[in-house]
Amino acid sequence: MQPALHHYLNGRIALYLGDLTEHAVDAIVNAANSSLLGGGGVDGAIHRRGGPAILEACRALRRDRWPDGLPTGQVAITPGGKLAAPFVIHTVGPIYGQEHGEEPALLAACYHNAIELATSHALKSLAFPAISTGVYGYPPEQAAIVVSTTLSQVLADTPMIDEVRLVFFAGEQLETFVAHQRFPI
Repeated sequence: MQPALHHYLNGRIALYLGDLTEHAVDAIVNAANSSLLGGGGVDGAIHRRGGPAILEACRALRRDRWPDGLPTGQVAITPGGKLAAPFVIHTVGPIYGQEHGEEPALLAACYHNAIELATSHALKSLAFPAISTGVYGYPPEQAAIVVSTTLSQVLADTPMIDEVRLVFFAGEQLETFVAHQRFPI
């Protein structure tokens, strides 16, 4: 795994390029679909690398807590299976253009709720993908603003979270985020 390429908020935020599933943090965040049963992109990679324990736990969540699927912006936690991270926090990002103008609030909720859930489980480090900026079509420039302002606000109120990693699959994604982020200097 490559070292962090950028740091913000006195080192509490670190930007990485590469494979999210390789990060040895307390929890990685899955950009899941509402079914929680796996899919493409990050979701598929997490399920493949983590093995059947994740799918079994997601099936139990569907049966016991979210029979109609995980709502957009909400979160759920499962074991990490064979991942380097012991836990996976699943969240469903907004599909851009289909949320009646609520896309920024829903994207912010993904990050905010994931950090709240991590805190409630005494987790101190998380790694996030670029939620909703792939097939869900969220413009990466706009997502950078929402994500950086949300994380700045949430982490100011959440001192027990030591590290948040933002992991980008492609260099262009990372560069776009850096160019448009709004972390305080």
